[in-house]
Order: sequence, then structure tokens, then C-alpha cells
Amino acid sequence: MANTVLHKASSRGHADHGWLNAYHSFSFASWYNPERIQFGMLRVLNDDTVAAGMGFGTHPHDNMEIITIPLEGDLAHKDSMGNSSTIKTGDVQVMSAGTGIQHSEFNPNADLQTKLFQIWLFPKYRNVEPRYQQITLDVAQQKNSFAQILSPNPEDEGVWIHQDAWFYLSDFEANFSKKLALQKQGNGFYIMNIEGEIEVNGEKLEKRDAIGIWETNEIEIKANTNSRFLIIEIPMEQ
Repeated sequence: MANTVLHKASSRGHADHGWLNAYHSFSFASWYNPERIQFGMLRVLNDDTVAAGMGFGTHPHDNMEIITIPLEGDLAHKDSMGNSSTIKTGDVQVMSAGTGIQHSEFNPNADLQTKLFQIWLFPKYRNVEPRYQQITLDVAQQKNSFAQILSPNPEDEGVWIHQDAWFYLSDFEANFSKKLALQKQGNGFYIMNIEGEIEVNGEKLEKRDAIGIWETNEIEIKANTNSRFLIIEIPMEQ
């Protein structure tokens, strides 16, 4: 029998810094909830809105796999590995922080806000060599499909990371439903509904609601309205 945990959008941590309006699915910065530390190896899922011309100054990370998915607008990136680029809506970026990196992220637009998910996963291996990867997704593949955007395998679709995790982005039409099987036995699923209304194994998720499901081999997702959502398959234990 599958285990589930429901995270309603209204139950997330919230911090409004003016330049940054952030919602935290898991304990982060000044928001601490002992029941919301992580889901398996998923440590952070932040839903950030960055004001025009503002951003995160240079700061360090280590031993974390960091995934950034812009939902609206652009984000300019610079890091200590020498990368300087702009990630746009429809892109996905990953950094393996490994032995340590420093980076900054800014909204380069003077009149538009940027919305993004920033996701942190504990890595499978500690102290790997830091790496950076950024790709532009074919959003047409997300229509009524589970479009893979991340995996552990460099030769697979999407970006790759140092963890046995798979990410999918989907854009379902109303009343469409589809099943998704686990890639690796013992992993769990964490589903974040971005827009619309879906049902995951019969559990209704509205905008920015999320559900974690484990001890199951597959899930079924049905869209009640035109909906967009992110699926994270993640190891429950290291």
C-alpha cells in the first residue's frame, strides 16, 4: 500500500523580502518545520519570484545537486567555474556543487519579474568535481506526456545529475490521464502541480499543491483542467 504526504500550497513556508517573494516546500532559511525537512533525497523546493533587476548575490554551495527551472522570465547566472549565461523560460539548469562553487543569479530584465523553481537534491556521491549544464527543452514534448528533463544518465533526455533521480514536466489537457512507472525500485515520487487541477492516484491537487508518494511502483495522474506539473522521482534513502 502506497504511503502519501500532502503538502497544500497554503502550508508552505513564506518569506517576502521585497525583491524576492519565496515559498518553501521544505524547511529553508528562517522557516523551520520539523515535519518538512526533506522528502527522501529532495531537500529544497523553492518557488521564487524575483523582482525586476534584482537577484541573489554571489554565495557558496557544496555537496548539493541544484536544479533551476524558470517558469516565467529570465535569470542571469555567473559562477566560479567561469560560466556566464542566461536561463530562460523553457530551459533547465543544473549545477553539481560537489567540492564547492560560488554563483550569483539575477533577473536581467528592468520591467519583468522572474518566476522559478530552485530544487536541491542530496548527491549520491560527496565531493565530486563541480559541473554546470544548461539546456533548452522542447516544450511540445510535454503535451499529454511525461517529458523527461533530468536523469542520472548523461546520454539520456534532459540534463543529468549525481543522483538516481528523474524529473518530468507535463502539460495535460483537461480529462487526460496517464500512468507513470518508477525508474528505480525503492524510489518515491514528489509531484508539484504548477497550474490547473490534477488528481494523483485520486488525490486532488490545486495550483502549487504537492504530494509525495512512496512504496508504490507507479502513479496515475488525471487532469481535471488544462494543467502543468512537475514530477520528481527521488531515492527515499541514500
